[in-house]
Amino acid sequence: MVVVLLFLVCAAAVAGWWLAQQGLLAKPWLQQGYVASDRAHGPAPWTSAKTALLLFMGVVGSLFALMISAYTMRMQAADWRPLPVPAMLWVNTGQLILGGLVLRWTHGAARRGDRDGVKAGLAAACVTAAAFLIGQLLVWRQLSAAGHRFTINPASSFFYLLLATHALHLAGGLFVLGRTTLRAWRRRLTVGLEESTGLLAAYFNLLLALWLIIMGLLTGWAQSFAVFCQRVLS
Repeated sequence: MVVVLLFLVCAAAVAGWWLAQQGLLAKPWLQQGYVASDRAHGPAPWTSAKTALLLFMGVVGSLFALMISAYTMRMQAADWRPLPVPAMLWVNTGQLILGGLVLRWTHGAARRGDRDGVKAGLAAACVTAAAFLIGQLLVWRQLSAAGHRFTINPASSFFYLLLATHALHLAGGLFVLGRTTLRAWRRRLTVGLEESTGLLAAYFNLLLALWLIIMGLLTGWAQSFAVFCQRVLS
């Protein structure tokens, strides 16, 4: 339960930070020297695409919160035998972190009107996302070859379920990322790409946060942290 509460707190913090970055929490009428014409130089306007993404991210976060809650409760049973964590998962973590950083940089390039930077950044993000998915397939094949199949024990089932659900959401993000990359290579200007790259960066940052929580569960760090929090609060 503590792990789920910590997850919700972190998700709320990330959502608040993202909203602040988009300018939704700003009160320009309280700022000195504010005039109506300054809006053109302020944060980008709130659009239906941002609202849709925020709602979808909330659904995704809720889904993983339920799965994490079920994981932490089920692991207390006597038949729970954790799977080994392949080294490839750490490589995949590095790829996801790199992809998130690249997308943030790409968003900055779009805001500056740097067309070549946007093209290069989106292409690099596609490569890192695809490499992550390929790495996940290699992990599944490695574990399956070692006898750790889906139905061998509850820990194995949860392991594959968490990784597969995360991979499906990342594959969806990669599809949108690929379409945005093609659009960027066909255009001569970066008009319209600022919002797209910003939304992609926000979505992949959410997937990165979820992946770090999953890694914390699989490696036992989250359980140790939960025990520490329980001792502090008791």
